[in-house]
Amino acid sequence: MTIEEKAGRIIEDIQKETGTNPVRMFKNLTARDYISMHGPEHHVLDGACLLMAYHNAGGELDIEESLKKILHEGLRMPGAMCGLWGVCGAITSIGAALSIIDRTGPLSNDGTWGSHMAFTSGAIEELGRINGPRCCKRDAMVAFKHGIDYVNQHYGVCLEYEKQKCEFSPKNPQCIKDRCPFYG
Repeated sequence: MTIEEKAGRIIEDIQKETGTNPVRMFKNLTARDYISMHGPEHHVLDGACLLMAYHNAGGELDIEESLKKILHEGLRMPGAMCGLWGVCGAITSIGAALSIIDRTGPLSNDGTWGSHMAFTSGAIEELGRINGPRCCKRDAMVAFKHGIDYVNQHYGVCLEYEKQKCEFSPKNPQCIKDRCPFYG
């Protein structure tokens, strides 16, 4: 299955999700056979989960148009950008979702440009402390933790979050085990 096909399935399946917990949505979708342990499908998946949870929590946005945008932005992000560019695709996916919610662009001067940069830098800083190698599931959990805090502080809606315990370690030969805040 190509990344474009996987991304299309993500957008189709995320629209069936209810509730306001993007991590639960993420786990529901990662249980599907078309989601790999690691891969660029997370660049669409993570932001789509945040957008759907935001929408379900009463956040005002055209969900169909917003999902089309996260699909477009996520597919522009190359795989392995964490190791090759020094920025995590899970975090950039959540950052893209925030930009979609706020309608932020490169010329925005309403404060959202800077606050999105503060979000991404805080999440990336946490990943930097944890260190590699990459784990798309761990990185997504860090991105969601920061993204949910951001949404709950800025948008007048409440997304659910609970401390996560990793369910993916047995599927990840590069798992860092005890160095991961979600392990065990």
